[in-house]
Amino acid sequence: MAKITKLEQQQGNKERVNVYLDDEFAFGLNLMDAAHLHKGQELTEIEIAELRHKDAIVKAIDIAANLLSYRPRSTQEIRERLQKKDYDEFVIEAAIERMINLAYLDDRAFARFWIESRNRSKPRGRTDLRYELHQKGVADNIINELLDDMLDEESAAYEAAQAKIRQMRGKTRFEFKQKIGAFLQRRGFNYDAVNQTLQSLIAELEEQEDDFFASGHDEY
Repeated sequence: MAKITKLEQQQGNKERVNVYLDDEFAFGLNLMDAAHLHKGQELTEIEIAELRHKDAIVKAIDIAANLLSYRPRSTQEIRERLQKKDYDEFVIEAAIERMINLAYLDDRAFARFWIESRNRSKPRGRTDLRYELHQKGVADNIINELLDDMLDEESAAYEAAQAKIRQMRGKTRFEFKQKIGAFLQRRGFNYDAVNQTLQSLIAELEEQEDDFFASGHDEY
């Protein structure tokens, strides 16, 4: 048994309390978990271990909340970050379960954010998006559902190609097809989306600017 000899509010964080056992600092707790403690109270080793476990969970959640303040994260991303902080698996899983229950973690919402962000700033095809979300630990059924619902691959390929078009001025149509086509394939777009995008872009560029393409051997 160990006796609580002092409880003091932390100077740097008024939401936390330092717990002293037998006149020595033992651990910190948040105010809620410390509310039932009082000076002179005796704690068993099991009770001390439980309090330390609770505090580790709170600290893990605080780390996760800080990460989530920058952008949404998948459950796997949070798990991996906490593992790097050397939290044990029981603490990590308890923290993750609590965050899921509080709706701080939601892989479906994360996947929706990821696809929307890619569509807006750096469009990618279904293959690349599937790979990226899979690497983030998102379940296949969520990936499939959201890609079906949110991704128009031909429109995304058209938007992705815009970043490269001006670099192709003065190239032949054949060179344009090769370079833009390869770029879109590297972004994970399928053959039909790439082919349709190339046809649409060439038709538009020819209509807008007679001299955009150089004359030359033009086979496909």
